[in-house]
Amino acid sequence: MKKLLIALAATGVLAQSAFAQAWPTKPVSLVVPFPAGGSTDTVARALAQKMGENLGQSFVVDNRPGATGTIGANQVARAAPDGYTIMVASLGTYVVAPHLLSNTPYNALTDFDYISIPVQAPNVLVAPPAQAADTVEKVIALLQAKPGSVSFASSGSGSSDHLSAELFWQQTGTSGMHIPYRGGAPAINDLLGGQVDFSFQNVNAVLPYIKAGRLKAIAVTGTKRSAVLPEVPTLAEAGVQGADMYSWQGMAAPKGLPADVKAKLAEAAIAAIQEPTIRARFEEQGMEVLANSPEAFTAFQAQEFQRWKDLIQARGITAN
Repeated sequence: MKKLLIALAATGVLAQSAFAQAWPTKPVSLVVPFPAGGSTDTVARALAQKMGENLGQSFVVDNRPGATGTIGANQVARAAPDGYTIMVASLGTYVVAPHLLSNTPYNALTDFDYISIPVQAPNVLVAPPAQAADTVEKVIALLQAKPGSVSFASSGSGSSDHLSAELFWQQTGTSGMHIPYRGGAPAINDLLGGQVDFSFQNVNAVLPYIKAGRLKAIAVTGTKRSAVLPEVPTLAEAGVQGADMYSWQGMAAPKGLPADVKAKLAEAAIAAIQEPTIRARFEEQGMEVLANSPEAFTAFQAQEFQRWKDLIQARGITAN
């Protein structure tokens, strides 16, 4: 009986190893829990194309928007952990929505195997050209002079641009008026039209307007200056400490992925984003290629999860 059990165990290990070596033998579904056309969708499609070429199998992008990304994420969390259903989502899905929504249908800490963060990008504090407060010092002075009445547009409650504003107010002891929109495009439109005073926008979303002189860049939220805006200081350089943040996109799979498949998937994702033409395309938009390991992403996700939980609770941020 002992010999039989050992033989069966060995057979199972060999079968799992053979499965991993063969993966993928059919198309892989790459779920994006947001509409087509946004930053996350753009990253996912670039990865899907190159990973498919490198692995000899189709990676099909499947947009499943709704409920701030939680509908698509739940679909992935409940899928078989076999490497044929994966997800590319933003930090909102992984570390923000679980604290904003009381009924998030998945556990972001335990329901996923984290694969890699392909790219990250700082936000940039921007204002219409007519705005006289064109330095961080002047913005703070304006907020102090008019507490709660200086408007900051965002793409929605709990978005990275909203959280950037809340973090900025927290670290400077000021308060502004949050104006949430249904997406980044309408927020930027009203910013361009002068209907709102400021916004912390994803650098890739507003870079063309900054270069065209239609928006002025005041500071970036990264730990270093952006390569596409080298003349714009970081918030830390401008005297505001502890307000650095990045918007990021990460790839994950259902929890329980076979170790060999997980390693192969991570290797393929990292190689795809580092392909010279893809890397150059994203860097030109102001994104930074991170391409970290599953271990690094897992540790970072836990850190970000706690960080934004603390801010959301301290600031009383809701999904409304």
